[in-house]
Amino acid sequence: MEKLTSSFKNMALTLTAISVVAAAALSGVYMLTKERIEVATALKSEKAIKEVLPDFDKIEEVITPNGTVLYKAYSAEGEFIGAAVETTSSKGYEGAIKIMVGFDKEGNIVNYAVLSQKETPGLGNKIINWFKTDKGNQCIIGKNPAKNNLTVSKDGGEIDAITASTISSRAFLDAVNKGYAAYFAADDTKTDAETGATKTEAKAEAEVKAEAEDVKIDTKTEVKANTKTDTKTTDTKTTDTKTTIKTGTKEPDATTSATTDAETGATKTDGGQ
Repeated sequence: MEKLTSSFKNMALTLTAISVVAAAALSGVYMLTKERIEVATALKSEKAIKEVLPDFDKIEEVITPNGTVLYKAYSAEGEFIGAAVETTSSKGYEGAIKIMVGFDKEGNIVNYAVLSQKETPGLGNKIINWFKTDKGNQCIIGKNPAKNNLTVSKDGGEIDAITASTISSRAFLDAVNKGYAAYFAADDTKTDAETGATKTEAKAEAEVKAEAEDVKIDTKTEVKANTKTDTKTTDTKTTDTKTTIKTGTKEPDATTSATTDAETGATKTDGGQ
């Protein structure tokens, strides 16, 4: 068998052949495992939804405009119970942290589950249980992001960070706050934690206030315009009065005016008797 000569052409052909075979093998493995991975991910999400929400009978999947996935839970009678939000923070120490966080209908955190993370074992990966452990100020269960400052205490917040893992803690709490923002924005019937009014009522109230402001502006403009008109009319009347006084008090012509003497009854003319 003739030995292949070493040349650039032969080397390129050999590397190309190896690359094609490797790509085909990887593609085959991916196709074989893709379905299994999808099934495993779906099962993990389903388990997380049940873990982070109160008991429910029906679930509705909602995708927000920014791509966040919510699972709204209802009772058998159709009453809204709460929602589980699948949310991600890209601020982790070793990359993205993806969690499922559940809120009741008042916006209080029911529970959370970490779906994926690559944080340092023994340090950052403690996010899996740290923030649901009732110890010190590290637990977020039962807290409401609208009422509580869910940031680490080092940043002025209420939550104790994982020891030596502040970055991972910040990223986890960032994901929780993003989840609450998506939860609150997804439904106009939820109640504002500070005012007690629903979002729909708040919107209607804002529209009424805007209309009232418009009426005030229109009224002010009309009063101002009427005042200006009245002032101009008064000025015109004053001018007319002055003109009348000036022209009405002019002395009569001496050649034509005659008066009767009150004592003699004789008529006298201006300028002599």
